[in-house]
Amino acid sequence: MSVVELGKPSIESLVKGVSVLPVLTVNSCEEAIGVSQALLEGGLGAVEITLRTPVAIEALAAVKRELPELIVAAGTVTNAEELAAVIDAGVDFGVSPATTPRLFDAIDEAGLPFLPGVATPSEALFALERGLNHLKLFPAQSVGGLGLLKSLSGPLSAARFCPTGGLNAGNFTDFLQLPNVFCVGGSWMVTGDDLAQQNWPAIRAAAATCVQKP
Repeated sequence: MSVVELGKPSIESLVKGVSVLPVLTVNSCEEAIGVSQALLEGGLGAVEITLRTPVAIEALAAVKRELPELIVAAGTVTNAEELAAVIDAGVDFGVSPATTPRLFDAIDEAGLPFLPGVATPSEALFALERGLNHLKLFPAQSVGGLGLLKSLSGPLSAARFCPTGGLNAGNFTDFLQLPNVFCVGGSWMVTGDDLAQQNWPAIRAAAATCVQKP
């Protein structure tokens, strides 16, 4: 049984009009709430918080609790144990950098909307066979970027991608113009210095620029 068969909302419907998904690595709950609120105020209605720090699970729960209107995704989910933990944290969907058959089985069993990571046509086709057609292309620039996505649009026309990895303020709109791209992911709007200094106005302005770009 697939997530689609379970009747769960698709990633596309969860993200709705948000075309840019900020990818965050946070070091405290307070930091997670502050940066997420700044991004939301700047016009970005969804965030992905990666499981790269010890506080990540707690931060996911805190952001979802304090900002219930924000779509909150858990990134870097790589196994069933992490999947169970992010579900307990109340996230809206999960994201992986890559996806194994074992992780696909856990996703099916859990029923959480999920954006599985793929890097090749074979991996994308396998995800489609498992009932998931909204995929994360990662690391997007390293595996072919715009050229790969254009090549996949014909033979894998059912697949929709959120390319992540190597995208920046200067190229993300090029990806959004592709018909098989529904969203892009990245951290360019949250610099390390701004995050460390809790410069929420600068992050809010960077988010607004993402929304205003054609």
